Amino acid sequence: MDFPYLCTLNFNKYPYGMQKIRNIAIIAHVDHGKTTLVDKILHFTNLFRENEQAGELILDNNDLERERGITIVSKNVSVRYKDVKINIIDTPGHADFGGEVERVLKMADGVILLVDAFEGPMPQTRFVTQKALALGLKPIVVVNKVDKENCRPDEVYEAVFELFFNLDATEEQLDFPVLYGSSKQGWMGTDWKQPAEDFTPLLEAILEHIPPAPYAEGTLQMQVTSLDYSSFVGRIAIGRVARGVIKENQPVSLVKRDGKIVKSRVKELHTFEGLGRVKVQELKAGDICAVVGIEGFDIGDTLADFENPEQLEVIHIDEPTMNMLFTINNSPFFGKEGKFVTSRHLQERLYKEMEKNLALKVVQTDSPDSYLVYGRGILHLSVLIETMRREGYELQVGQPQVIVKEIDGVKCEPIEVLVVDVPAEVSGKVIELVTQRKGELLIMETKGDMQHLEFDIPARGIIGLRNNVLTATSGEAVIAHRFKAYEPWKGTIPGRMAGVLISMEKGQTTAYSIDKLQDRGRFFVDPGVDIYEGQIVGEHIRDNDLVINLVKGKQLTNMRASGSDDNVRIAPAIKFSLEESMEYIQADEYIEVTPKSIRLRKIYLTENERKINAKKFQ
Repeated sequence: MDFPYLCTLNFNKYPYGMQKIRNIAIIAHVDHGKTTLVDKILHFTNLFRENEQAGELILDNNDLERERGITIVSKNVSVRYKDVKINIIDTPGHADFGGEVERVLKMADGVILLVDAFEGPMPQTRFVTQKALALGLKPIVVVNKVDKENCRPDEVYEAVFELFFNLDATEEQLDFPVLYGSSKQGWMGTDWKQPAEDFTPLLEAILEHIPPAPYAEGTLQMQVTSLDYSSFVGRIAIGRVARGVIKENQPVSLVKRDGKIVKSRVKELHTFEGLGRVKVQELKAGDICAVVGIEGFDIGDTLADFENPEQLEVIHIDEPTMNMLFTINNSPFFGKEGKFVTSRHLQERLYKEMEKNLALKVVQTDSPDSYLVYGRGILHLSVLIETMRREGYELQVGQPQVIVKEIDGVKCEPIEVLVVDVPAEVSGKVIELVTQRKGELLIMETKGDMQHLEFDIPARGIIGLRNNVLTATSGEAVIAHRFKAYEPWKGTIPGRMAGVLISMEKGQTTAYSIDKLQDRGRFFVDPGVDIYEGQIVGEHIRDNDLVINLVKGKQLTNMRASGSDDNVRIAPAIKFSLEESMEYIQADEYIEVTPKSIRLRKIYLTENERKINAKKFQ
């Protein structure tokens, strides 16, 4: 994103001897209100003029984040309160973006842990909190959404304390301040029964409990924990100055992750001020900055002294747990809707993504047109695919596969902790669905009028489970999961129960054919849609695949019969989202992804080829 040069800031007003800086990260589970809280803090500290329309979810500034209501990429902003600069880092709440969280926490001295007053600490809350406590960060707990019905702030506070204790928090970390409030209504206070007027109690707690950014004397050390791109100046390194001073036009050494040293020079230096960046001459240890002019850096590299470079500890990121095959689109509709369609385009885009997405890994396969992409989970990979299709890429992806390891001679697979909150009357259905997929029920307790269930389940068992659970509970289940550990292989898990309906012809679907074949299953396509041979057009009512002709039209004659010429009545087509498609397909199927369409297809398009290669997928 290009950024404006606002002005050159005069730092004499804020002497560094006093280190009037607080670096704080906001962490929480998905949809607990992090981004809304940041919005309200920005408004409260008068960052916008009275006549300026800032809107909502200011930091979730890309379309995908706004549509899904989640934070995918961490953001930096700063506000000023009582002459103190507070750098706020908004982090993703989903465990699939844990790689993003782990590195940005390195820039903070404290965290605000935001917890929903009804739901309490959730799996991803635990995941991110564990990382923050291990780094020794000082926490402030905010129990949000106390205006909700059925909220239970006191019980949630106890649950947070228990969580901290179980995560081996120090005595100082266990002595955390707690605030209650409603980000939406714009207040935070120490008593949830007596609403405060504004956010003053929260900002006061930050000044009182979060330690000032420490100033460390010595030669320069700064770790690159994030990056940005500008079409004017190229790649921009973002990180926190850990030691010494960094100046504009200063020669520096770039220490790579493998210890290799590259000499470079800082062309421009920016600090975060409000929602933008401000050009400065120099910055001292403790502040977060953006550096322009460094070539060839990666996340985790260290900017160090030109003469005597010293490397900071390399950021460790948890390994990926899942992989998918990405390949070029070779369907009969190749090149019709996309702008970037060749293997060169695909390779360049995936390697570019690897530069900033630390939890992602790309491996070349035997075929020059295909790549294995490793990620943290289905959401992590689907966000990449969705971003690529919006940029104009055409590609095909295979079935997600979990990464299996051999540990001490034993075949092991990733196990996840699955948490489901569901109405009590349908909890039996959920337990049955999860145990069919080798899930093991650990906890079953009542939370208000909901049943709280916790399972250990293989990661491959979660693929395709969400749809089944939501269907069985009429969409009322709240599902979350996080990686636990690698454990011995749990055995075979049943896949999709039903077969699929496959097109035998290329052409346009007709209402007549769909109507006549409705007793064979449910369709994924509407009348008048272009399809090709080998495309999956529906789900069969039985467990085998069936080849059908949806292109055939009615034979027209001059004769009309009153009984047989009824109006066609067709059930609406099922439309899968990208994630639902990823969970639905089997090993012998691909998803064809283009800027305008998501289609399911067989890898081998003709029936003869499918029979010849059937053994490959057994």
